[in-house]
Amino acid sequence: MKRRSPVSVHKSACGILLALSCTAAFADPVTLTEDAQGFTLSNGTITARIAKRNGDLSSMKYKGTEVLTNQSGRAGGYWSHDASPAPGGPPNVSAVTIDPKTTNGDRGEVSVKAISGGKKLGHPAGGAADGDFPADIEIRYSLGKDDSGIYTYCIFTHLPEYPAGSIGEARYCAKLAATFDWLSVDAQRNKYYPEEPKGEDKYVYTAVQSKNLAYGWSSTKDHLGMWIVNPTIEYLSGGPTKPEFMCHRDTTAVAAPCLLNYWRSSHYGGAAVGVAEGEKWTKVIGPFMLYVNSGGDHDVLWKDALAKADTEKKAWPYDWVSGVDYSHKDQRSTVTGSFKIQDPLAPLNLHSTIPTLHYTVGLAAPTYPIAGGPNGGQRMITWQTDAKHYEFCNTVDGNPDGAAFTIPNVRPGTYTLYAFADGILGEYSKADVTIPEGGKPVDLGTLEWKPVRHGKQLWDIGLANRTATEFAGADHYFAMDIGLQYPKLFPDDVSYTIGKSVAAEDWFFQHIPHNVDPNAQIVPFSGIRGQPGKPTPYAIHFDMPAAPTGRATLRLAICGTGARSIDV
Repeated sequence: MKRRSPVSVHKSACGILLALSCTAAFADPVTLTEDAQGFTLSNGTITARIAKRNGDLSSMKYKGTEVLTNQSGRAGGYWSHDASPAPGGPPNVSAVTIDPKTTNGDRGEVSVKAISGGKKLGHPAGGAADGDFPADIEIRYSLGKDDSGIYTYCIFTHLPEYPAGSIGEARYCAKLAATFDWLSVDAQRNKYYPEEPKGEDKYVYTAVQSKNLAYGWSSTKDHLGMWIVNPTIEYLSGGPTKPEFMCHRDTTAVAAPCLLNYWRSSHYGGAAVGVAEGEKWTKVIGPFMLYVNSGGDHDVLWKDALAKADTEKKAWPYDWVSGVDYSHKDQRSTVTGSFKIQDPLAPLNLHSTIPTLHYTVGLAAPTYPIAGGPNGGQRMITWQTDAKHYEFCNTVDGNPDGAAFTIPNVRPGTYTLYAFADGILGEYSKADVTIPEGGKPVDLGTLEWKPVRHGKQLWDIGLANRTATEFAGADHYFAMDIGLQYPKLFPDDVSYTIGKSVAAEDWFFQHIPHNVDPNAQIVPFSGIRGQPGKPTPYAIHFDMPAAPTGRATLRLAICGTGARSIDV
């Protein structure tokens, strides 16, 4: 029998006040049942069914209401690299990794593990029919007594005797029930979405992962919400600047709402995971949470999910994870230090223009080469394109003279320290930062950062901040027709006068061909299709007190994968 929440009674001059405490509600203990086909975990609020054949989440009910669908292609919730055994390979193994009977009902956890034996496992979108990657794959689901959702994580283990391989598209996907009709990615992609609009594709719902730790769907009818909540981005790819698409509707006839958590993809410059024969490698992706809430409109439910992400971030790393390569709190270090900026050629008005600078500081694997570069050569993998290793980062406030920083929860290892900041040109790096075993704090002291300059800066347009947010059109960067808006906004192309023009109004965030085809159209997944546009000159006007002598350097920061040529 459930215990009632306590009611406190307070006397006052005008009568009696009854106060109901909602925070003291008591949940049912976790139960676990098992049969030949799967496991069922339940805590009275969440009831989840996990299939033994592949580790899929075949059903998830919230207070008796199913939140997943079985009517849309591959149904339910699943990892693209599931735990299905390879044809001709050893059978997979299912196990109870946390028995709720031994935890007094506080938590239960189950595992389904596929053994590679050297064969490729996983079948991501666009992957080969014979499998994707030669590694053991273990999938776990964990449910706590007070959880309004279930945690999942996936462990990859490549043994030295396995052949070399690389990972294709790698993600978790949840196909949701038809009742979910409101999508919430960020403030700009927060809308009623009962069916996929014609001419739209899923890339419209792209966002930077580090800035969107909770996103998903809600139901305007049943007042339910279903969300992916990432407590950290350390197991995702590309570090703090990596964009991915988060949600969309399936393209099948059913058009089910989809929730996606990509940890490796080819999108937006992509990221790489490659292992060699003879190499031992393991990585734990997650745990992250499939969170369900109820009782309010879409805005209330989304704000609650965002608050849940803050709670989970503070709880990371979870103390209940065991038996895998996962460092707990007492095994991780807090890394501190400070930057002292040595930039005598910086503009004199930098302090007044941006008195508070946002510094992004991170620890990642050193840059390393892989095959697949131009002309059969090698490609260098940096923190922005790495999915093989863990990355740890934080954003702190400072000023043009420097900033103090803290990076919490860093696993033991040897890293390169990276940093960039608003208004500071280039990127800082420091190699061979060693984080010891045992969770000892690491103080890197004061680090001198000398931005690379090529003489006195005469002017700049925009801000060195790894985004284009200060330019015209950038607030709708995700709109499929944004390129067709340029000729309407800038019929005579860009003409920018230093000291008079405003970047947010007078400089378009994309440098694209000027469309001249009145019949140009947007083709989903392909972009603008029509006759070739004309060249797009950007004219920059500036005054100087005297004609300069010597050599000048023009510095350009370009973001995108479709760059062709720029003539100066």
